[in-house]
Amino acid sequence: MNLQLDSIQNDLQTIYRKLEMTDDLCLERIKSEYLGRQDNVCTLMQLFEKHNTDIQEQVGVSVSVATLQKYNVCKKHFAAFLNEKYKRCDIRLSELTFTVIHDFDIYLRTTAGQNPNTATKTMKTFKTITILGRKMGALNHDPFINHHFHLEPVNRGFLTDEEIMKIANKDFGINRLELVRDVFIFSCFTGLAYIDVSNLTPDNIVTLDDKQWIMTKRQKTSVETNVLLLDIPKRIITKYGHKTYRDGKLLPVLTNQKINAYLKEIADLCGIKKNLIFHLARHREFCKHQIINRLNCL
Repeated sequence: MNLQLDSIQNDLQTIYRKLEMTDDLCLERIKSEYLGRQDNVCTLMQLFEKHNTDIQEQVGVSVSVATLQKYNVCKKHFAAFLNEKYKRCDIRLSELTFTVIHDFDIYLRTTAGQNPNTATKTMKTFKTITILGRKMGALNHDPFINHHFHLEPVNRGFLTDEEIMKIANKDFGINRLELVRDVFIFSCFTGLAYIDVSNLTPDNIVTLDDKQWIMTKRQKTSVETNVLLLDIPKRIITKYGHKTYRDGKLLPVLTNQKINAYLKEIADLCGIKKNLIFHLARHREFCKHQIINRLNCL
């Protein structure tokens, strides 16, 4: 028994001395080394790769494609930052200090051209990567301990009754603009976000007591949502209901990037000076009942 204990002690001391030289010394790492569990993650880009691979495997189950894309973009930015700032393609986890965190934040706001809020969101995404490293025992310190996140308040504005009317009644004569306008107006009258509109299928339309409802779950919050269908969204559904769309979707929703690009064209054609993006469909100042009977273009 004593010989076995002496052997264990010698092994632990050997591991301790080895890790002491690499600055990766912590109890979890010693335990992993002793038990033979090595994740082969000792650099930041390796940690990124493991995290993003794990996320990719969950896409379509519990994770959206947009979430995977967010982490891949963060990885791409950090790789570009390492090359720009340190002329390196990777760093050891033990080298990930507050200074590196601070420099990356500055890089995002300057060289990468991100606005303050976007940079803050990217840094929060990056912190998620480091949290995984700490849980794995591969990162034995918190490089974000002195970093503070701050989001600037944003006034996205809103659309007035008159502006909604201009968009809804405009005869664009261009199919892609007509489609984008219809999807935008649909969101105005349902209050659903872009991703929730694009996820709708005919199965989400339910009739109860002779009234039609949209019954769905918001992707961002997983909250069940029931929306009474008014005449305008009903007519939009009918307008596009004669075709079958990708993956059996209710409406032929384009990508968010394309929709926002086309909304800028719509704003120009309608004489609207505001930055018209899809999110504004949920920021509006008009009474639904006042304009239901005035919309005659759909």
